[in-house]
Amino acid sequence: MKRISGIAILASVAAGALASASGEAKAPTAKPASAPVASAARCASLSGLKLADTSITSAVLVPGKAAERSIVGETAGYRSFCRVVAHVRAAPGSDIGVEIWLPVEGWAGVFHGNGNGGFAGILAGGYSGMADGLRRGFATATTDAGTAPATPLDGDPLIGQDRKWRDWGRLSTHVMTTTGKAITRAFYGRPAKRSYYTGCSTGGQQGLIESLYYPDDYDGILVGAPVMNRTWGHAAVLWDYAAAHRTPGSLLADAKLKLLNRAAVTTCWKQGHGLAGDRFITDPMSCKFDPAVLACKGGASDACLTPDEVETARAFYSGPTTAEGKASYFGWLPGSEMPDTFGWAFLQKPINDEPPFSALFKWVFGADWDWKSFDFDRDMPLVDRRLDAIVNDATRGSLKAFAARGGKLIVYHGLADTLVAPGQSVAFYERHANDFGGMDKLADSTRLFLAPGMMHCGGGAGPDAFNATLGIPPQPPSYDAKHDIFSALIDWADGGKAPESIIATKFAVDDAGKVEMQRPLCAYPKKAVYRGWGSTASASSFSCVATDGR
Repeated sequence: MKRISGIAILASVAAGALASASGEAKAPTAKPASAPVASAARCASLSGLKLADTSITSAVLVPGKAAERSIVGETAGYRSFCRVVAHVRAAPGSDIGVEIWLPVEGWAGVFHGNGNGGFAGILAGGYSGMADGLRRGFATATTDAGTAPATPLDGDPLIGQDRKWRDWGRLSTHVMTTTGKAITRAFYGRPAKRSYYTGCSTGGQQGLIESLYYPDDYDGILVGAPVMNRTWGHAAVLWDYAAAHRTPGSLLADAKLKLLNRAAVTTCWKQGHGLAGDRFITDPMSCKFDPAVLACKGGASDACLTPDEVETARAFYSGPTTAEGKASYFGWLPGSEMPDTFGWAFLQKPINDEPPFSALFKWVFGADWDWKSFDFDRDMPLVDRRLDAIVNDATRGSLKAFAARGGKLIVYHGLADTLVAPGQSVAFYERHANDFGGMDKLADSTRLFLAPGMMHCGGGAGPDAFNATLGIPPQPPSYDAKHDIFSALIDWADGGKAPESIIATKFAVDDAGKVEMQRPLCAYPKKAVYRGWGSTASASSFSCVATDGR
């Protein structure tokens, strides 16, 4: 089965370049004869909708398209929808872009909000989730987080833009939600009966902010790899980059990353934290691995690590530390070393001759900031004093109000993530468990699922397909609650049972429809344990077991 994303939906619309990088709508060059005139007029009428501080810049009917099958596989179709782009300018310096897709027929009565990524700045960051929402019959929306003309990897345009930091850090998702719901009500003549949110990375942070500070916005919230401590999350990336560029020999080449990964996986197998034959580690948080076991005994080669390379690897595993060696934040886990997209290789490569995501430090120190002069002990207190109250709200607050109104929250995180530390999702869950008086009480409204071998929001050596909102089908052609975490959330939020496990699938690299293996992801703190018989490629050979005395 060929995968379909929201960007692909818009790109495949022949009538106009609707999937522009800026996210701005453009009118079709010609309306297909099959597009009902009444639907087009109904959609266009939204251009005249009056909402406070809001201008609707475009309302265009996108005709539906049937699914197609060819020699290269199946291309999914989509239903006709009204595509609306709006801008909300509620304060000086604020300009929050919002885009919403409204199914012309078959609306399920649901509003669906979606998150963005990185520094955001574009609307296309939410398209994959919107495509899944549209398939389900939801009115589905996203926001550029108010940071345009920034882009997900470039935050330099935000230097000196305090209001845009606040919109990005906390305010924009609520604005998207209230604006999107108002447009939805105007289009259908009635309000949405239910509301759900999905997002990963920065989108995960956006969802947590909704659950913590705007508990009435959504009935169910699904977040992956959520950024919580923005300042120290960016500091961790800077720490890695600085370690890899400390000396000319500190950089870890792809061959050394693969060497590290094989050694880490094998070491953790031997300690009982993985299965022999797997290319990933089941429980990297319990594994102890020192890269010094690969230290060169003679001359340097691709089969060993030089002293400089050992120090770089140790820095990646430890995360930022003080001059005395005390941990300041989280590090990356054994098994995360592969040179994949957004892996350890990405953390070592410059973007515009600077460390990745370093623009946040320019917000504090100015456009001329030089990463080479940064001192973590001296400078991070300054960064936190300037930005903590603006961008770190996900580290505070309570889930009690969200839970009291019946809201359901699911957090998931790949254990091989190297952009957002998995340890902070565990710390988040345990902090709120303490606030609720125990994990059993928190579990009535919040669940955490850790995905062994999965990288940032997807990818990696482990089973990573379990979330249709990321454009990865869970098990073609099924989208049921067993194999799709968003479906499980919807069922739970609508009165069903809380999910105890989700089946994650690993598809063959050369064939998106071929299943290589399946494993259950277990609700934390339970872990998937092999029963001792049956194929390790089958989820039925595993059970969710409480460990560590819990």
